Amino acid sequence: MDDKYLKRERQRKLAGRIAVYAFLTLWALMVLFPFYWMVLTSIKSYSAYNSEYVPKFIAEAPTLQNYFDAFTAVPLARYFLNTLVFTVGTTALMLAVTVLAAFAFARLDFKGKNLVFTLFLALMMIPSELVIITNFQTVTNLGMRNTYQGLILPSVTSVFYIYLLKENFEQIPDELYKAAKVDGTSDFKYLTKVMIPICRPTIITVVILKVIECWNSYVWPRLITDDKAYFLVSNGIQEIRENGFGRENIPAMMAAVVVISVPLIVLFLIFRKKIMAGVSRGGTKG
Repeated sequence: MDDKYLKRERQRKLAGRIAVYAFLTLWALMVLFPFYWMVLTSIKSYSAYNSEYVPKFIAEAPTLQNYFDAFTAVPLARYFLNTLVFTVGTTALMLAVTVLAAFAFARLDFKGKNLVFTLFLALMMIPSELVIITNFQTVTNLGMRNTYQGLILPSVTSVFYIYLLKENFEQIPDELYKAAKVDGTSDFKYLTKVMIPICRPTIITVVILKVIECWNSYVWPRLITDDKAYFLVSNGIQEIRENGFGRENIPAMMAAVVVISVPLIVLFLIFRKKIMAGVSRGGTKG
């Protein structure tokens, strides 16, 4: 009787495992199919794509001509360089501001700290559209339109990232901080030598998320720049679509999208374990 019961239990668990893996496989195919279709379209020739009355799931004569066309339709290389400068500059400044602010709220004692932090959290309730309008007026009045400063400065802080790092910093025992102060360690040295190494997974996660945010940024760069010398890759895609080339030559349009998407995909694949560790650490307390 026990053997039959154990056998049924094993069969039930096996059936459940098969069902779960089947669902996950189906879900993965649904998520990955748009990426596959994007890459597939980008390597089809213009004539082959337009001659397909029924879409084909393979490219019979793959070509890279669409990638050359995408880079010649607009100065996409220049837009890549602008995006790189914008992303690196914004992320570096944001990381410095966020880490220092989170450390101040987590470890330093000053009058009105809880009130200030509450007001910081309240800022998350303000719609981003209102912030964009305020930033636009400020940047315009300061004469920083069509400059890297105008692109970067409004994005160098994030209340959410400050909150996330503050929660992680507070998980480090107070005894470490007190012992460091007894040894004469400065606050900045304690931050760089103790807190940042311990919270490295979360900091890496914040950096990756900010890089993705900057790389995909469209509304603010579109609003604050009308000089093509400061366009980002997102503006380049829109320019390809608006000038008629992208609407007519869909494979070249997909090639441009692939080129823009590859850096973020590679970045995620390289740091995926750090991202998962940072997210899981940010969700625990104590």
